[in-house]
Amino acid sequence: MKKLYNKSELAFSLMWIAAYCVLMSVGDNISAKVGINSIISLPVALIMSAVLLSFMRMNGLGEKYGLCKPKVSAKEMLYYIPLIIILLANVMFGVKVNLSVGETVLYMLTMLCVGFLEEIIFRGMLFKAMAENGLKSAVIVSSVTFGIGHIINLFNGSGAELIPNLFQVVYAVAAGFMFVMIFLKSGSLIPCILLHGVFNALSVFADETVLTVTDRIVSCVFLVAVSGAYGVYLAFSIKKKTT
Repeated sequence: MKKLYNKSELAFSLMWIAAYCVLMSVGDNISAKVGINSIISLPVALIMSAVLLSFMRMNGLGEKYGLCKPKVSAKEMLYYIPLIIILLANVMFGVKVNLSVGETVLYMLTMLCVGFLEEIIFRGMLFKAMAENGLKSAVIVSSVTFGIGHIINLFNGSGAELIPNLFQVVYAVAAGFMFVMIFLKSGSLIPCILLHGVFNALSVFADETVLTVTDRIVSCVFLVAVSGAYGVYLAFSIKKKTT
């Protein structure tokens, strides 16, 4: 891995994105066939997280990829209040126990790993590699690819339906933009990793059975509005500070 990284950070990040998409999809599909949610996905996610974390530590890349404390005060980040508000989205229309206790634990642990992996891969590796040649294009590509990447949920055995998945793609683009701005403003991916992982984990308690198309639109608009507004605020505060 070190040779590829030294040769091209962009190629290295794309390799990880491809590996993540393929391996997690295989894990989800096998888990679905076994009939136990995340039984294979969790080990896959844990192994990938351990390998990636080990590589970063061995090569002193932790701070570069945001595994450090935020370099600005919580006040400058609006005390991260928008992130707390976003966490409410998955349970804003009701709470339901969708899986057994064991499967719930497996799912939540998997989602915490997914939050770590996706933030490091998309916001850390891909964004950092592209930012060297153009910050604006790096922000756009990191945000859009993160959103579009969620289309894979239609084919990975997770049971995602077309319309809900399309809404997920839309708000994931907005969330991707917000995450990039948090990284640029604070120099840390820790808030992004925590929000991403916990948000995904809480989805296990969402009551999907009561959701109408209108509810999904409201939820999507809510997420896009909060994520987009927070991202734009951070973008302007960064620009103001550098001018």
